[in-house]
Amino acid sequence: MSQNIFLIGPMGAGKTTVGRRLAALCGLRFVDSDQAIEERTGVDIPLIFEKEGESGFRRREAQILDELTAQTDVVIATGGGAILDADTRARLKARGFVVFLNAGLEQQLSRTRRTSHRPLLKTGDRRETLTRLFAIREPLYREAAHLELSTTGRNAQVLAALIAAQRQQIETA
Repeated sequence: MSQNIFLIGPMGAGKTTVGRRLAALCGLRFVDSDQAIEERTGVDIPLIFEKEGESGFRRREAQILDELTAQTDVVIATGGGAILDADTRARLKARGFVVFLNAGLEQQLSRTRRTSHRPLLKTGDRRETLTRLFAIREPLYREAAHLELSTTGRNAQVLAALIAAQRQQIETA
């Protein structure tokens, strides 16, 4: 199995925080796909959404994830909607160990309440938006994942250790 580990899940699940810890623990490089998009374009994600809409952003996201997942020895924290693209889901599953960090609604609300850089949460009721997005995306997360972990009551260090142990167990099986 590839050394790559890909973290998927809703916004507020802790993909970036867990990813950094996991990369350090496993001796791998860490990449946040949203940050990679911002570095490549020279603008932040809210501006991409404003100028190109969600569809424009998703095209950029699919392209960068195709490039990133082709690398080796990397932990990638994906954006919450990355799994909406069927080709991206297939690439993730084929090119690494995919972990669905499943965060409950209250945790998502808590972790996203002070953010201003999440375009999908800029309008309407946050609870309703997060609930709607998760209903659409949950089956896709499960389709792409090799492992699903609940983040409730677990900090990044614990989650990183669990992922590393599960990956090791699968590789030696």
